[in-house]
Amino acid sequence: MPQLPAHRIFPTPDAASEALAAEIGDLVSTRASEGRTVVLGLATGSTPIRLYAELARLHREGLSFANVITFNLDEYLGLERDHPESYWQFMHLRLFDHIDIPPGNIHIPDGGIPDEELEGYCAGYEKAISEAGGIDLQVLGIGRNGHIGFNEPGAAPDLPTHVTELNEVTIGDAAEAFGGGANVPRRAITMGVKTILEARRVALLAFGESKAEIVRRALTPGITPQVPATYLQLHPDSTCFLDQDAATQLG
Repeated sequence: MPQLPAHRIFPTPDAASEALAAEIGDLVSTRASEGRTVVLGLATGSTPIRLYAELARLHREGLSFANVITFNLDEYLGLERDHPESYWQFMHLRLFDHIDIPPGNIHIPDGGIPDEELEGYCAGYEKAISEAGGIDLQVLGIGRNGHIGFNEPGAAPDLPTHVTELNEVTIGDAAEAFGGGANVPRRAITMGVKTILEARRVALLAFGESKAEIVRRALTPGITPQVPATYLQLHPDSTCFLDQDAATQLG
């Protein structure tokens, strides 16, 4: 049965990020003490920057990521890994260059895959997640149009990792970083809603007044493909970590 995700409201984005980082740190250290790996699904964009800074700080204070395997949600199609706006660059700059995760444990979709190889590549990404034991905790942001990953409005709930066309709102939001909307890639590789919902736990971060309306809709009963974040109502263990501004429209 559908159920609304839990939500926690914090005074600042930093406080919300620190709370989620503490949860991740506890999971990583507990699994390490048991001699087990932990599989994290990771997001990009401005929202998780504070989270990754806090995880790097925890590492400096002694938390090892040697037992961590990561899978990123998505990547722009057509961007090589050395492109400054690639998520490969983002993740290394913001997190991986600052922790002791083994390079072989990092998985980020490759935006340079030729079209004729994409179907097999996406299937291989799903297989790698499965062979790692599945995602223990998936970190998400939320787009102003309700997308999670690059699952845009209209996304089907039964798709695994796949190639998707980007929504005009998404392209517009990325335009400044790319020096204009004309330079933003039109397609991306993304984990599908199915992949996200298969994670054992989902944690969604949302900050700022610009996210308040879509957060309210995501946390209102009723699942619609036009707001993909509402699919989280199908997940048994999902929590939204919100700052006060993003929570202003909640009752």
